[in-house]
Amino acid sequence: MMNRIEQWTRPNIRALVPYSSAKDEFSGSDALFLDANENPFGTYNRYPDPQQRKLKTVLVKQSNISSDNVFIGNGSDEVIDLLLRIFCEPGKDKIGAFSPTYGMYDVSASIHNVGIVKIPLDGNFDILEADTSSLFQDAKIKVLFLCSPNNPTGNNLNLEKMLEIIQNFQGIVCVDEAYIEFSDQESLANWIEKYDNLVVTRTLSKARGLAGARVGYAYANSSIIQLLNKVKPPYNISSLNQQEAIRVLNNTEEFNSQTKILLEERSMLIKELRSISLIEQIFPTAANFVLVKVKDADRIYSELLRKKIIVRNRSKQIANTLRITVGTPEENKRLINALKEIKL
Repeated sequence: MMNRIEQWTRPNIRALVPYSSAKDEFSGSDALFLDANENPFGTYNRYPDPQQRKLKTVLVKQSNISSDNVFIGNGSDEVIDLLLRIFCEPGKDKIGAFSPTYGMYDVSASIHNVGIVKIPLDGNFDILEADTSSLFQDAKIKVLFLCSPNNPTGNNLNLEKMLEIIQNFQGIVCVDEAYIEFSDQESLANWIEKYDNLVVTRTLSKARGLAGARVGYAYANSSIIQLLNKVKPPYNISSLNQQEAIRVLNNTEEFNSQTKILLEERSMLIKELRSISLIEQIFPTAANFVLVKVKDADRIYSELLRKKIIVRNRSKQIANTLRITVGTPEENKRLINALKEIKL
């Protein structure tokens, strides 16, 4: 008898026979590999471990979550993409997302010819008072995305409300925790054993400073992890990126030091922004960026660009807003000085 995760899976994915290599079946390093038509000469001439065993060992040790519940992706964007491939029939099914939020949910839905139901966040950019009735009335919504801390607003979503939605939604709930290291909110990874439909995505791109390597990961029920591994490209994470990810994860001293600096700089940046007349509102943030409402976002964005300072204009999502990433102390001072020089 199929469990509900299997029932929600597209029939062609259930029937799929995944690509398998010798490296899936043999985990040692002292064998004579003559199976994959690799060049026998060189340093990186061999394909990487498709199961990323050494990297998972580090994540397991740090999270105390079993390797059966861990998936490594080419950035967390790959996890988003694979969830749609696994659970959403093109031209038939939909995803759900609270708006405004991370734009890749929308992009992935369009790529896969999947509809998207956008539920507006409440006046505090939270789900606490949002109308979630459509999530439980539309059976075609197969995957729901919650981003907390949310991008581009920066705030945590209400934890109790998220858990309530996960418990009652008849589909996959993906909680995107790309910025969780900058927040004091509990990670929902602690709840994957209780909720079989919960997927929690994380990334090494933000707090770990590894955006250039494209390494993300997900925690979920083992049934979902098996499906993700079944559908992913066989060698989705290069040997170089696996090695660098291990190095970064093991360097906890540097991580703690940088995170402390960024949190201090976030506080400083908010304090300085309050004194600038161009800034009309600073939204609460639990991420490594600050969303601000300004008098003329397009004009200010252009003026900063002219000074070779690039921020993100989010006015198409939230009127007259700019999203400002917390930089180094020197970069933040340069930004503040540039904003003070702008005259509207």
